[in-house]
Amino acid sequence: MKSLEPLAHEIARKLMARRETVVVAESSSGGLISAALLSVPGASAYYIGGAVVYTARARAAMAQIDRLDVEGMRSASEPYAALLADRTRRLMRADWGLAETGAAGPTGNPYGDAAGHSCLAVSGRRALARTLETGDADRPGNMRRFARAALELLDEALE
Repeated sequence: MKSLEPLAHEIARKLMARRETVVVAESSSGGLISAALLSVPGASAYYIGGAVVYTARARAAMAQIDRLDVEGMRSASEPYAALLADRTRRLMRADWGLAETGAAGPTGNPYGDAAGHSCLAVSGRRALARTLETGDADRPGNMRRFARAALELLDEALE
């Protein structure tokens, strides 16, 4: 967590200076993205909320994404991450949506992705999506790497 704090502070500084807000929907990072953003004093000025959207049931309840919305789409993919980021941004009326979905390990997911696979997306004035492949089965290590990559993507979008 300590390693994520400097980046979270930089993101917070940018968001507060612009008076913009962010919402987070994460999966295999397990809440680390939100925890990093909330570690900054004054986070209520820019952080609207977040959720660990780990199952289809959670996705339907928390992001209002149903089976028809994801028909023909893999859940651990850039299009799905982009949908999740955009849907949560709109639902929460935030300026920015940040989403992460993947397979932390030690094994892969049911969709054929190996451990260490994560898809990240930002929705807002700028939309970005990226895939990260760590090639590692270390679950806690991957969770931290996924969170860092998501924060880096949001920081890039804020440039």
